[in-house]
Amino acid sequence: MADWNSMQYLMFKDERTQPAIDLVNRIHINEPKKILDIGCGPGNSTQVLAQRFPNAYILGVDKSPNMIETAKKHYPNLEFKICDVDKDLSILDKDFDIVFSNACIQWIPNHNQFLKDMIRLLKPDGILAVQTPMNYQEPIHKIIGEVSSSEKWKSEFINPRKFYNLTQSEYFDLLSEISSEFSMWQTTYCHKLRSHKDIMEWYRGTGLRPYLNVLSDEKKRAFEQDIFDRVIKEYPKQKNGNIIFRFPRFFFIATAKTK
Repeated sequence: MADWNSMQYLMFKDERTQPAIDLVNRIHINEPKKILDIGCGPGNSTQVLAQRFPNAYILGVDKSPNMIETAKKHYPNLEFKICDVDKDLSILDKDFDIVFSNACIQWIPNHNQFLKDMIRLLKPDGILAVQTPMNYQEPIHKIIGEVSSSEKWKSEFINPRKFYNLTQSEYFDLLSEISSEFSMWQTTYCHKLRSHKDIMEWYRGTGLRPYLNVLSDEKKRAFEQDIFDRVIKEYPKQKNGNIIFRFPRFFFIATAKTK
């Protein structure tokens, strides 16, 4: 898969950062000394952590060289490094007070094992704090799924995108097993976008990437047009011309067991 494009991702920086702010504000721990940001992207979530916990050492990790380069450029006072956490999580330290992840784990398989590996990076009573999109019932998600699996396009996508999130019930059972206490909640953000084109721009930075990366330029344009035609129909304009772009996100905070 092609590397992530940090500039595309940051076109909606405020909207993408708000869940990180909301998650950080739910973390209650006295003077954490060491924090890990898994899937830090261009560093916006790591900066949120730094503002909330200014005396802590904070490390942001991401598998994308482009994202890490952008993070280092924008936040030179923080530490970032390339790490594919799907494969190399075990090389990280095991003494973090907080392990944080905002909008990353949906790209990583086997959450039953991955969450166990994440919580092993914590000190006893350390905090695991995670946000992951759960927008499967929203129009844009259904549109991409239906268009990509249509007779016109399905032959182009030999390896369809997989969605690795568990159900909320499965997360409940898993967190019950691996943590001493936890809380879960969901928030639906009603983003105010200026146009239908903004919805396309948003998804070019995330959910459309696996599809666009395997298409020629000509086919990319045709595929996006088929998506766009449906987007126009299924996202009505408000009186002022704006679009309400609903985006449900699932959160949980879990405390590591005393070893």
